[in-house]
Amino acid sequence: MATLKNKSVIILAVFVVSSSPERVTRAVKALENGNFGAGKISGKNIDAKDQAGLKNFVAGLEEVDHIVWTSADIGNGSLLFPDCTLDDAKASFDIMFWGPLIVAQNAKFRPGGSLTVTGGTTLVRPIPGFTVGAAVVGAIDSMTRGLAVDLAPVRVNAIFPGPVETDRWKGFTNMFPEGLRDTLEKEAVEKSLVKHIGQPLDVAEAYLLP
Repeated sequence: MATLKNKSVIILAVFVVSSSPERVTRAVKALENGNFGAGKISGKNIDAKDQAGLKNFVAGLEEVDHIVWTSADIGNGSLLFPDCTLDDAKASFDIMFWGPLIVAQNAKFRPGGSLTVTGGTTLVRPIPGFTVGAAVVGAIDSMTRGLAVDLAPVRVNAIFPGPVETDRWKGFTNMFPEGLRDTLEKEAVEKSLVKHIGQPLDVAEAYLLP
């Protein structure tokens, strides 16, 4: 965590299925209980689908050093092709694509600052029934490349992790019927070079690149 010493960090990571204050409180307590020094930790409940509210929140922040976006709307089985509706597909884009774009437009970064967004491996390994998810991740990849040019010298990066044991992964697998869900998780392990579902700490360092 040395790269974050004396830095102001905004983590926009409310998992949008319930978007509940309880998740924010739990995350803040976990950070407060960690060995991260004497920095101030605070939380705020924001619905990332509320684009006006998100814009006002980010625009109202003072200068920040780093922003991390991990929010996602996996849906409740509604994103699976061909049964997904256009509204469901749009909702996924609202969170994972338009959300970080609004942040990029309105955040005030200090020199040496960075914005890091999160996609997934469906960009290069499509999954049957997950056409919308693959499209969103592809859009994130393209957006990141464009923002890296438009926001320079602020660094803009995208992390595309494989399966990681988080609420986001659980929400993704829960879209599928139980039998298919078990098959999906088994195949994810078999195709992984490390032969297990990742843990948050496995990918955390990627978000802390100096």
